[in-house]
Amino acid sequence: MITLTQTPKTPLRVLERCTIGGSVEPQRAGESVLISIADNPVVAASRVGKDGQWKVDLAFKQPGTQQVKIHIASDSAPLTLPVVNRDGSPAAAETSSSSNGAGSMVLAATPQVEAKLSAGHPTLAQLVRQAHDSDYSDVHIGVGRSPRFRSQGVIATTEHPATDEASFRSWLKEILSDEDIARFDETMDYDGAAQYDFVRVRVNLFMSIKGPSMVLRLIPLTPPVLDNLGFPEIFRDICFMNQGLVLVTGPTGSGKSTTLAAMVNEINSTMPKHIVTIEDPIEFVHGEDNKSVVSQREVGIHTKQFNRALKAALREDPDVILIGEMRDRETLSTAMKAAQTGHLVFGTLHTNSAVKTLERILDLFEPDERDSVRKEMAETLAAIIAQSLLPTTDGKRCVISEVLINNDTIRDFIHRDETDEIEAQLKDGAFYGMNTRNQSIFKLFEEGRITEETALEASLKKSEMAIMLRGGMV
Repeated sequence: MITLTQTPKTPLRVLERCTIGGSVEPQRAGESVLISIADNPVVAASRVGKDGQWKVDLAFKQPGTQQVKIHIASDSAPLTLPVVNRDGSPAAAETSSSSNGAGSMVLAATPQVEAKLSAGHPTLAQLVRQAHDSDYSDVHIGVGRSPRFRSQGVIATTEHPATDEASFRSWLKEILSDEDIARFDETMDYDGAAQYDFVRVRVNLFMSIKGPSMVLRLIPLTPPVLDNLGFPEIFRDICFMNQGLVLVTGPTGSGKSTTLAAMVNEINSTMPKHIVTIEDPIEFVHGEDNKSVVSQREVGIHTKQFNRALKAALREDPDVILIGEMRDRETLSTAMKAAQTGHLVFGTLHTNSAVKTLERILDLFEPDERDSVRKEMAETLAAIIAQSLLPTTDGKRCVISEVLINNDTIRDFIHRDETDEIEAQLKDGAFYGMNTRNQSIFKLFEEGRITEETALEASLKKSEMAIMLRGGMV
C-alpha cells in the first residue's frame, strides 16, 4: 500500500517545483516509482529507498487541475494538484486542464527523463502502448534501425523512423535510473523490469555492432490463470504435490515464465502456503496474497546474489520455492536439497525434452559425481514439463508439452540410467498424466489447430511423427 506523507499544501504555480513523498513497505526497496497524469501513460520518476521512503519532484508547464497517480508495482495512489498561472491567477478555463496530459508535467528532479527526443520519434511509453494495444509480445529497438514488434513469433516492421543515439538515450531515461544507465554503459549489458499502468515490461539492454539495443518483453499486470492456458489436468495435480523438484523446460520464448506464473497463481488461489520466488528479474507480479503468502525477490534489488538468496530461502519457512533458472550445479544442488527437505521447488532449464533435461543435469557435474547425483535426482524429482510454442491455423500460437511424472517405474530407470526405457514409459504413461512431445503435437493436428507441415517441423522424431500423421501406430 502507498502512503502519501508529503504533498503541496497550496496551489502550485506554473513551473514551480513541488515534492511528493511517501512510503511503502521497506521490503519493496528498489521498486520503480511511476507517475501518470489523467489517462496518459506513466513515466519513470524514481525508486523506493532502502527504508521504504520515496520522493518525486514535479513541476507543471500549464495551469489547471492535474489528476496525478503514483504507481509502485500494482499499487497506486491518486492525487489532485491545482496549478495556477505564474502570477497566481487561476487557469482561464478548467476545461483546458483535461487536455494537458503528461506533456504538461516536468519531472523536475529526475534528469533521467529530461533527455529530448529527436523530431518524429515517439516516447518509449508510446511505443509500449502501441505494442500492447496491438497484442504484440516484444518490442525490439536499436540505434540505426526503426523499432520493430514481435507478433505470434514473427518480427513485424513499423513506420517509425530509424532510432538515433539521442532518442535511444531518452528512452533509457524513461525507465532507468542514472545508476542503472551508468551500469549499462560500464558492463554493456543490463537485465531489469519496468512497469506502466497498463503493462509490465522485462528489459534487456545490450551493445551490438551498430550500437546500443533494447528488447522489451510485455508482461500482463495480472498473473495468468491455469484454466485459461489449455493445459491438461496434470498441471494442476503438480501444483498440489507436497514436495519435490518440478522443472519447466524449453527454449527462450517458449512460455516457461507464463506456465510457472500460472502454477504459482493456482497455489496462491487454492492453498495456504508460503511461496518464495527468486527471479532475475521479476516478471509476473503476484500482487495479492490470496490463500497463500507470496514473497517475490529480485536479484540485484532485494538480494545481491542468486545462490545466497536461494540458501536463505530455506530459512524463510517456505512451502514452495520458485527459482528463475537453474544456472549452475550449485543452484541445482541447493534446489535438490530443498526438495529433499520437504519443499516443492520449481525451476527452469533450456532443454527441449524430458530425457534431455536429465542428461543436461548430469552434465553439470563431474563424471565421478554423476552416480550419486543420479540417485539424488531419482529421489527428489517430481516432474518435468518440456514445452514449446507452435503457430496455429488461426494465426495464433499454442503450447505443446512433454510431461514426465516421476513414479516408481521412472525412478527405477533414472537410478539405472536407462533413458531409452524412460522414453517408452512416457508413451504409455497416460494414466499418470504423462505424454511425449510427439503425442502432444499429434493431438493438436487431430484437432485441426496445426498443419501437417508444422507438426513435422516441430517434432524431434520426424520419422515417428510422419507415421503418426499417416495413421500408423508407433
